[in-house]
Amino acid sequence: MEDFGDFKEIKEENKVNETKETHVEEVVTRARMPRRGQLIGVVLQRLGGSRMSVKATDKKIRNCRVPGRFSRKFWLRPKDFVMIEPWPDNDDKADIVYQYRGGEINQIKKLGLTKDLEEEF
Repeated sequence: MEDFGDFKEIKEENKVNETKETHVEEVVTRARMPRRGQLIGVVLQRLGGSRMSVKATDKKIRNCRVPGRFSRKFWLRPKDFVMIEPWPDNDDKADIVYQYRGGEINQIKKLGLTKDLEEEF
């Protein structure tokens, strides 16, 4: 019986490894903040093609488009949060340059960047 004492130690080591595997680490994402000339907005309506109506944080509704380089990257639906970049020559139009995901949306809401947008929804 004393020859088989090593098995208890191996079982105890396995228990320690099992507890490490079941521990799930919380992943903290960092939201992308708007730079100069960029605004946060909410998609109100899809207009067809790669265009949609977006309400920005400056309380303007703009006709926005998804540029060709992002066309396969963004799958936008109404109530999605996006970052837009208004056109320099026409303030009523803009390009969508980023789509916010779930964790990032929570972060920008905590920072208070979407106060003007939440009133509508």
